[in-house]
Formats: sequence, C-alpha cells, structure tokens
Amino acid sequence: MEEKLRLDIVLDALGRSQFLSVNEIRDLVGVSAATVRRDIDKLARSGRANKVYGGVTAPNGDHRHRSVALPFVDNRDIEVAAKRGIAAAAAGLVRDGSQIIVHAGSTCFHFGVRIATRNVRVTTHSMPLAAYLGEHGTCQLTVGGGDLHREPGLLYDAGKLDGEFFAQQFFVGALGVGPEGILESHPLLVRFVQHFADRANEVVLLVDSRKFEERPPSVALPLWRVARIVTDTGLTDTHRTMIEDAGVQLTIAEPEHAP
Repeated sequence: MEEKLRLDIVLDALGRSQFLSVNEIRDLVGVSAATVRRDIDKLARSGRANKVYGGVTAPNGDHRHRSVALPFVDNRDIEVAAKRGIAAAAAGLVRDGSQIIVHAGSTCFHFGVRIATRNVRVTTHSMPLAAYLGEHGTCQLTVGGGDLHREPGLLYDAGKLDGEFFAQQFFVGALGVGPEGILESHPLLVRFVQHFADRANEVVLLVDSRKFEERPPSVALPLWRVARIVTDTGLTDTHRTMIEDAGVQLTIAEPEHAP
C-alpha cells in the first residue's frame, strides 16, 4: 500500500477514535510496526497528528485515558537509549552477593541484560529475560514456574507463588506512574507487583519519563511503598516535585547510546 494512502487511512480512523495504537494501525494498513512508526513520525512532523506513547492521537486528542500495553518485542525497542541509561544507573544499586527480583517489561529487561554477569542471584518470572540470562548470563538464576502468558511474557501459577521467599531488592517497571503509585492495566501484573513488593526489603521502580504521563486504571502499589525511582532526563519539574513530596528517592539517568 502506498504511503499517501496509508496516511489517509490513519487520519480517517483518527477522526473517529482520537487514538490508534501501533498495532491497530499495523492491522489497519497491513504493514510492519517499523513502517507504522515511520508513518507516525511523518504525521507528527506535518502537524496532522500527535505522536504519543504506544501510538498516535488526533491533533486535539487526549491519549492519557487509554494507556496501551505494547507487546514486549515492540516496547523493547522504544526509547532504547533512555532505558539503557536507566539500566546502567540501576545496576549501580545492586550489591554483589545479593538476591534480587527482576520483574517483566522492557526497561527491566535492559536492566537484566546489564547485570547478567554479576555475582547475584536473580529471580524472575519474565520469559524474555530468563531466556537471555540462561544463554548469556553467569549470574545465578531462579525462574518462576506456571503457565506462559505471552502478553505480558510471564510464567504464572497462583499456587506456586512462594510466600516464604524474600529478596534484598525488587526491580519493577510500570505502564504508568502517578501520585497514586505504580499503575497497571493487566490484573496479572497488579498481582505480581503486590506479591513481590511484600517479599523484598526495597522496591526500585525503573521507568522512562514517558510513563509519568500515562494513567492506567489499576494501582499496583502505592507510591510510598517505592524506595527509589530511576528515570531519564525527560522528567518534568512537576513530576520531580511529585516524587520528592512522596518521600521517594530519585535517580536521573543520562541516555546511553549503543557503541
């Protein structure tokens, strides 16, 4: 399908729904996600649409009422430099010889890659991260069991969540962050965050600055339960004040580009 026709189709659909995710556009025009993102960039540069996290809105649209959890393979490759910077800063918080929990999500994946060869024991229910650490890591690895939920890429069995398990740190991502705390839309992620937060001495939230604009419907963990937030230099003064007022420690990480 020619580019002009694709863009016209997207604009027509935006006139009806005000927001379209990358996957919705991909299905609508029948091209790859990479082509969709290039089309979104062109629409944004021309002022005919707004590029937002997860997709695109009409010029006067408000995407914050519809937070979209992208597939891991798509989300992993968005804002990579920011996520690598966050991962590097978070790795500096890990103590050798400690036991940590690393949750699912793309930022946590980049963090897991960073500590793959550290002298730590990593517990994770994330299939992508477990696969990477199994192949490339030398850290001790414990993988949670249960059924595979392909989105969000978790192994889960409610009966196998160990109530006697404890760790020094829990590194967790989020679909959104607000004054309420860590926000999610998937009930499985809400359950996981709550379970492992209760079994760690310290909760460390790893999120790029875009997540502070998202408003998913469910509070997975109150903000006061988070010991530290690691984010990037795009954090606004308003959100910085929100974090400081909640008494949460803050680390701002510079983007890290690939060699």
